[in-house]
Amino acid sequence: MLGTIHALPSGTRWRTAAIDRVIDEADLLVVEIAGLRDRSNLASTFAELAASPGLPPLSERLPAELRPQLASLMERGGLSPEAFANRETWAAAITLAQIDATGDPASGADRAVIEEFAGRPIVEFEGAYTQLSIFDRLPEGQQRGMLAAIVRESEKTGRDPARLRGAWLAGDAATIEQSTREGFLADPALREALLTGRNRNWIAALVPMLAKPARPLVAVGTAHLVGPEGIAALLEANGYRIRRLS
Repeated sequence: MLGTIHALPSGTRWRTAAIDRVIDEADLLVVEIAGLRDRSNLASTFAELAASPGLPPLSERLPAELRPQLASLMERGGLSPEAFANRETWAAAITLAQIDATGDPASGADRAVIEEFAGRPIVEFEGAYTQLSIFDRLPEGQQRGMLAAIVRESEKTGRDPARLRGAWLAGDAATIEQSTREGFLADPALREALLTGRNRNWIAALVPMLAKPARPLVAVGTAHLVGPEGIAALLEANGYRIRRLS
């Protein structure tokens, strides 16, 4: 298993001998979404799920005390309220979360690993449509909670935007696990829908794969691997022995 990160500055050196070895030895790759290079399909899938007519202004979907922070965040991102007129709350939250994000998705570790498996089988746990549909199916109250958390945390993110990238490069699993209990993931319902429930679904698909001769490399966001409800712990609960390589 390899915990990935979805965006990195161009030229970041993250490959190690152990990573190169497991990439070379694996027979197939298991990822969240295989078509990360198909930006057109990703954009069209997002647009299909994200739009609904007759929505209230985005500011009205937030507590009044967060509206000044929302305005500041949109100004930093060069976005106007009109850009969110028909955008569902979950999609607005995802868009706003990218404003202070650092790194380039084109340089993400997940995309690099997918490229290494050209000519070998690649299996998706979800795919773009299924993954975005998880957000789309959230009750509106949870979507608004997600939006509020992202707006509330925006100033903190702006002060230390590279914290999680640094933790990932250092192999700091404790900091990454802590991040799975912060922001909107501090809400138990959102954490279940967006993280731990998905982990259990993936384990249900992964365990039968492990019973077959082909050796898979599971490369998913690192937050899904760590902690007592992460993929590694769930595999141990299914009788597998986990050993961390450095």
